[in-house]
Amino acid sequence: MIPILDVSALLWFLICWLGYTRFADLRARDKLTLMSAMHGYRRQWMREMMHRDVRIVDSNIVLILARSATFLASTTIFILAGLIAVLGTMDTAMEVVGDLRYAVKSSREVWELKMLGLLLVFIYAFFKFTWSMRHFNYLSTIIGAAPMSHELPAWSDSFAERAAKVSSKASNTFNRGLRAYYFGLAFLSWFLHPLLFILATTLVVGVLYRREFKSGMLKELGDPDDFSAR
Repeated sequence: MIPILDVSALLWFLICWLGYTRFADLRARDKLTLMSAMHGYRRQWMREMMHRDVRIVDSNIVLILARSATFLASTTIFILAGLIAVLGTMDTAMEVVGDLRYAVKSSREVWELKMLGLLLVFIYAFFKFTWSMRHFNYLSTIIGAAPMSHELPAWSDSFAERAAKVSSKASNTFNRGLRAYYFGLAFLSWFLHPLLFILATTLVVGVLYRREFKSGMLKELGDPDDFSAR
């Protein structure tokens, strides 16, 4: 039987993660956020790109962005391998954590739930990072297919907006994978105490909210509507 406090902590974790993701997506539609501000910069980038004959700089930017997703996808594989290895030595892990002064002793059933949950968090992150890599591959193809703005002036703004949306989708997918890392770190606290798990999850939501909606970086980026089309 799983204690009610552990069930409550897990439910709070899911509510916070899913609820914050939904909130952030909806807020970006009508408020200035890091996501909406960066979309404005991406739109301007694509407009500038369509004025360039040689697009080596643009290709290198996409390569750098894709490399970050590739690195974290590889890192996630190592994390998953480590977690699977712990599954084979769960009794030892339970003893080590159980010896900590402030850790709550849990049954093997609860430990299996915790390990499975942590595995699922990082599996989700892996899928997001690899999907982001695919998005950046698509973006590189779009950049290669982009006409010069003077060749199709009536179509250039529409093409730039479409390319910017693909770039934003790639970055937002990467951001969701990175967000899984934040919540995965909060999930680790559940191995010590469910109340600490609730506190860590709430703290992660607070940190994410501040960075995406109230950070100094957002103020420096400014409103994307300040950009004007050529």
